[in-house]
Amino acid sequence: MSTGEIDLSAVTKAVAEVKSGFEQFKEAAEAREKELLKKGDVDPLLEEKLQKINADLDEKQKIIDQLYASTKRKSLSFDGKSVENEAELEQKVAAWAAAVARHRGLPEISGFGVEEAVSYKAAFSRYLRKDDKVLSADEAKALSVGSDPDGGYLVDPDTSGRMVMKVYETSPIRQYASVQVIATDALEGLFDLDEAGYGWTGETGTRSETTTPELKKWRIPVHEMYAEPRATQKLLDDASVNVESWLADKVADRFARASNAAFVNGTGVDQPRGFLTYDGGTTNPGQIKRFTTGVNGDFAADPNGADKLIDMIHYLKAPYRARAAFAMNRTTLGGVRLLKDSEGRMLWQPSIAAGQPSTLLGYPVAGFEDMPNYTVTDALAIAFADWAEMYQIVDRLGIRTLRDPYTAKPYVKFYSTARVGGDVINFEAGCLLEFTA
Repeated sequence: MSTGEIDLSAVTKAVAEVKSGFEQFKEAAEAREKELLKKGDVDPLLEEKLQKINADLDEKQKIIDQLYASTKRKSLSFDGKSVENEAELEQKVAAWAAAVARHRGLPEISGFGVEEAVSYKAAFSRYLRKDDKVLSADEAKALSVGSDPDGGYLVDPDTSGRMVMKVYETSPIRQYASVQVIATDALEGLFDLDEAGYGWTGETGTRSETTTPELKKWRIPVHEMYAEPRATQKLLDDASVNVESWLADKVADRFARASNAAFVNGTGVDQPRGFLTYDGGTTNPGQIKRFTTGVNGDFAADPNGADKLIDMIHYLKAPYRARAAFAMNRTTLGGVRLLKDSEGRMLWQPSIAAGQPSTLLGYPVAGFEDMPNYTVTDALAIAFADWAEMYQIVDRLGIRTLRDPYTAKPYVKFYSTARVGGDVINFEAGCLLEFTA
């Protein structure tokens, strides 16, 4: 969804409703706290009211976060309708064509612009419906830009762009982490973690050899995911819907959920490695700092519940802290909304304007639904990081689709693949909160 597709009046209304709802939430939370102190228990009706307000805040905040997400996206649509910057659009089309040329071992494609991308889109849609044997000469020429020597076709720029946006909407880490598109099977870089040795000496004193800093290499391979939806040829012939768009949506949903989970919890074996899978510690690289709440499956009682969150903030060095954001799922956010500081002020604050995220202790809050609930003992339920510095996502070109009308007649199979990688590359740029004693 682009900024132009978002109902700004609905966002403005949601901001106002979040503000008023948060006031009701604070009143209900204070009433709950008083009952706990007075009776040692909470009226179920009050607890139900609190949960209802909390759920409503989540729904309204989701509308606001959509606009915030659109301002952070690193991708533009190729449909020529919802583009904020035509120059960036032209650059992206040219970059896509260049990546395809490198993949095929050919010279860079010259003169490939938005008009050519639109032609490719139309040809690809017809290819999905009818196969390449019925394409006109002009359509075949347009489609040949993305053809592989083995007969496959890269998804056209417009479809690829929409698929990636689907991933951005359901996997917020892409809005925050670094994303690199590559034309090889891995992205490599270097760790610069050592310092040069030195010594003190007098004017005529001896000077011995000092240590020389060493560089270490990191490598993020891409892993393949696939989907193989199928439809009858009759449906493709007679369908009134845009089959290309339908296929893109179905495949995007599959890939989005898979990559989203992997960036958080992936094992690193035939899939990206998630940031929650590393051991706790401060040995860089290979460990991520963990703080513990001191309570199994819960925060410490107010005002001590905020202490660990403050510790997480000040653990990061100033350059990382300036760009950092909290990440947690909605259940955990519901618990965070109840936290207060020593003066009784709520730590979580709602968005104050359209396009702005909610904040926790002054830092943005991102909803990572694949993170565990804080109510589970030992759960790593909250992360605080400079995500662009800590986590690297790697995309291999884009999504590729092969049309197979032969092996499952009367069905036509659409075999789509994408190759994606991800891993932590800067282990001191983030930390985790573990809900354990």
